[in-house]
This record gives sequence, structure tokens and C-alpha cells, in this order.
Amino acid sequence: MTKFKIQSIVFVLVAFMLGCNEFIVVGILSDLSKQFQVPISIMGYLVTIFATVYAVSTPFVTVLTSRFSRYKTLLSLMIVFLIGNTLSGLSTSYLFMVVSRIITATTAGSIISLVMTFASTIAPRNKRASLVSWIFAGFSIASVFGVPIGVAISTSYNWRYTFFSISVITILTFILLIFILPRKVKQTQSSIKNQLTLLLDPRIYIGIVLVLFTAATMYAYYTYIRPLLTTSMGFSITSLNWLLFIIGIMSILSNRLSGVIAEKTNPLRTMPKFYVADIILLLLMPFGLKNKITGMAIILILTLIVTVLNSPIQLHFLNIAESDYPQSLVLASSLSSIFFNFGISLGSATASSMVGIVGLDKISVGAAVYAAISLLFVYLLNKATKTKQKSATQLSK
Repeated sequence: MTKFKIQSIVFVLVAFMLGCNEFIVVGILSDLSKQFQVPISIMGYLVTIFATVYAVSTPFVTVLTSRFSRYKTLLSLMIVFLIGNTLSGLSTSYLFMVVSRIITATTAGSIISLVMTFASTIAPRNKRASLVSWIFAGFSIASVFGVPIGVAISTSYNWRYTFFSISVITILTFILLIFILPRKVKQTQSSIKNQLTLLLDPRIYIGIVLVLFTAATMYAYYTYIRPLLTTSMGFSITSLNWLLFIIGIMSILSNRLSGVIAEKTNPLRTMPKFYVADIILLLLMPFGLKNKITGMAIILILTLIVTVLNSPIQLHFLNIAESDYPQSLVLASSLSSIFFNFGISLGSATASSMVGIVGLDKISVGAAVYAAISLLFVYLLNKATKTKQKSATQLSK
């Protein structure tokens, strides 16, 4: 096995580790509620707190650590993450758990940003899109396989062992990173102000808004995926795990499709047709939910296409930083995950509001609105990119 393949596997393992840590709380909420004698509605705020801290802290940690060796920074953040995750397993109260989740959320975003930066550094140009899509797939694999295994551990033994298992994976990953990461990579030392100039580029800030509304599109219906399957479509509780497993597999395939699209010459130009398809499917969903087959088909197709933007936009941010803002490379690699988390918060809040206003069966209408906004911003992004390319061509003449 080549060194690049080993590095790629370890990077996917990092994403898997982070995904397990982020998603596992959803699976064991009832166990935590019983343990700490806190209502499950209050316990659910652990998810909101994690996503918010992740999104807010990542740019600060990323920018403030940029002057240090990326190798040492990543390993240091891994140690802090290990401490936070282990503390979650040792938690004796709700407040203790909140603090431990804040520690892991503060480091998780910067860890994946640095991994993406290393990936773009070590990957040959023709394999970069594939590697980025596999790293994103690590999160889907965590959702499909890691979380159910964690829930099984929690049910059979104790929820604490779920976190301890993630700590074991973290230690293993840490050891592997020591050996496979390049010690020295080209870094540009720069002030915080210079790093933030990246955000003034229309190709960047339009892309950021696009990521946010794409995530909101998904979570404006996916937040209620379980009641949609059971209450709306009438599937039994016993079949729920299998259905979620199938949806999870489709999510992994979505990441691979995203990688294939990212390998094209102008991948963002192929995006509008996916958003048009999203809008049509989301508007059809209220009618499709009346039948198990049509309802499930719509959800599976949406799962396949709703986030195909992931790899193309990640490479878009990295390529712009490499060519025009080398001092902001790590910040650029973090933008997608930061604003995807903001989008999750927006989408889930919208879903909750829509349930009260129009009912569970029609919540996809809100998602369709976000898909339409995303379509507008992908058009604006392509226009901004084309304008920049034109001006660059004229300057070179």
C-alpha cells in the first residue's frame, strides 16, 4: 500500500472519529436524560450547543493557531479533543457534560480544517477531489455504522463506554498521524487581518452563503426524518433502523457522487440542475408522503443529491486560497464546515417552526424555499467566478 493511500485512510478515520463524537449524543439522549435526571428536551440542547460552539470557535482557533507548525497544531488539538471526549464519558452531571462537549466542539472544526489542508497538500492534483469526498464520507460512515454501534454499546453496557470507545479510536488515530503527517509543509506567516482578506472576495462570501442555505435546505426536512418515516409514511418503529441505514448508505454514495462531480473542469457550473431537482422533489414531497414507495423514493433521491455541493465547494475555497490568498489556506479549508453548521441550525429551527405552522407533512415547503435561494447563489457564484477569470485573462494579455 502506498504512503498516499495510508494517509488517505487515516484522514478518513479522523473524520469518522469526529463524526462519531458529534452524532452519538443524538442516539443516547434518552440514556443521558435518565442518568442526569434532566428532561430530554433540555438534554437536546447538547446538540445545539455543540453545533453553535463548533461554528463560532473554528475560525478563531484556526486563525490564531495559523502561525504555528500545522503538524504540531493538529496533534495538540487532537490531545485537547481526546481530553474533552474522555471527560464526556466521565461526566457526573448535565453541566459537566455541557463543558466537555464545548471542549470537543472547540477543537473539532479546526481538526477537520487542518486535515483538509494536509489532504490538499499531499494529494496529487488529479486525486484531490476524490480524497476530499472520502473525508466527507467519513462523517457519513460514522452516522451509518459508528452511531448504531455506539447506541448498541450504550444499551448493552453503559453510555460511558460509547465515549471511551471514541477515545480509543482517537488515541489510535493520534499515533497514526504522528507517523504519516508531513512534518514540514509550506506555510505563509501572516497577520490575522491579512488572513481575513480572503472573506472580502465575492467568490468566497457568495460561496459561504451558498453552503449555509444548502445545509438549511437539507435540515429543514431531515431534522424530522424519523417522524416523516413513521408518522407520515406509516413505517413501523421496528423497520426504522433499516430505513435509516439505507438512507445512510445513500448519503455515502452522495459523497462519492460529489467527488466525481468535483473532478470535472467547472464543477460548480453543473450545480444549478441539482438545485432545480431539489426544488421539484421538495414541492412534491407532501404528496409523495401519502405512499410509502413514492415517499421513500423522494427521500432517497434527495439524500443522494441535496449535498453534492460539498466536494466542489471545498475545492473551490482551497483553490482560490492557494492561488490568491496562500496566507489564508487553513481558514479557507474551514469555511465549508463552519457555515454548514450554521445552516444546520437555521434548517432545524425552520423545520420546528414549519411543523407548528403547516404540519409535519408540509415542512419540505420551507426546504424548497432554501433550495431556491441556493439556486440563486450558485448562479451568482458562477457569475463572480467567470468575471474574475475574464479580468485575469485581460491582465495576462
